[in-house]
Amino acid sequence: MKMSVLYYSKTGNTKKMAEIIVEGMTSVEGVEAKSFSIEEIDEAWVKESRCVVLGTPIYMASVCGAIKNWLDGPSKKYGLQGKIGGAFATADYLHGGGELGIQMILDHMLVFGMMTYSGGGSWGKPIIHLGPLALKDHLEESEETFRIYGQRMAAKTKELFQNLEAD
Repeated sequence: MKMSVLYYSKTGNTKKMAEIIVEGMTSVEGVEAKSFSIEEIDEAWVKESRCVVLGTPIYMASVCGAIKNWLDGPSKKYGLQGKIGGAFATADYLHGGGELGIQMILDHMLVFGMMTYSGGGSWGKPIIHLGPLALKDHLEESEETFRIYGQRMAAKTKELFQNLEAD
């Protein structure tokens, strides 16, 4: 089952965390996952993906301009409706608006007809209500949470779509 983690990254932090989510996803048996910058997306792979997670660096308490532009335009060609969706962010500061950026992505996904998921508190700790957030000077401290998030996203997607894959 294919899954995609899309992101925009200027400094490499968001890219690094996207790759860790992919590690978590691929730890689930039967899952193939890849990460792509929104500037270099494999369109066929994303269209075949059952789960799409989108990541952004946080600027001015919101998503970066590149992600906002992608959501408002190019995202429409990837057939996102009906897929599982999730979001994550990287930020400079703890209270810099990471949750606001993640929520904005999830709101767009709902408008696109995606089913958003994070696991919330149902999996126990770490509790990830909206999506994971990593701070630039403490990326290593967030790696396990991002890996677990990827596992949870993959497990739920597999649970929901495995019968369709068998058909």
